[in-house]
Amino acid sequence: MKKHRSKKAWLDRHVHDPYVQRAVQEGYRSRAAYKLLEIDEKDRLLQPGMRVVDLGAAPGAWSQIAAARVAPTGKVFALDRLPIVSLPGVTVIQGDFTDETVLNALEQALEGQPVDLVLSDMAPNLSGIAITDAAKSFHLAELALAFALEHLTPNGAFLVKVFQGPGIDAYRQQLQSAFHTVLPRKPKASRSESSELYFLGKRPKRR
Repeated sequence: MKKHRSKKAWLDRHVHDPYVQRAVQEGYRSRAAYKLLEIDEKDRLLQPGMRVVDLGAAPGAWSQIAAARVAPTGKVFALDRLPIVSLPGVTVIQGDFTDETVLNALEQALEGQPVDLVLSDMAPNLSGIAITDAAKSFHLAELALAFALEHLTPNGAFLVKVFQGPGIDAYRQQLQSAFHTVLPRKPKASRSESSELYFLGKRPKRR
């Protein structure tokens, strides 16, 4: 009964969420669109002609925004385990980012060309065990960081979602070692009770 009440409360909140309502009205695939829109308004990440990789892209709201803003000559590469309905200007790759075969498919799609921006909104399947979930989350964030450092241009940027808790200071230090500038971002569209936080790394350091 408790689980049923919890699910009902989530559905009620979701239906009445102003960002959910705006997403429906404005044609975005999810409320997550407004997180990227707010960060992009502040940091000017997306420019025409850019090549962007979107990790953990389903259902496609971030790719939707990115494709519109890098058009007409830019390109977006979207990857997720879940299917993503096709979008103009977006190459979709379905699979698990931790699978080497899937990663190879993404790299083949890039055709050896660097990218200007790597977005990672990836999150693990949560178990409810805080320590375990945090470890899984930072593992994905570390893999995304490694990918970004391998493929970004000298002036490129990396936007990654993490969850506040054990491990966040160590990950921030990794980012600070890897980028000239590292900035925390908590967009208004991120629910206040959520522990999610975004880090933005700019201009990778070359070793």
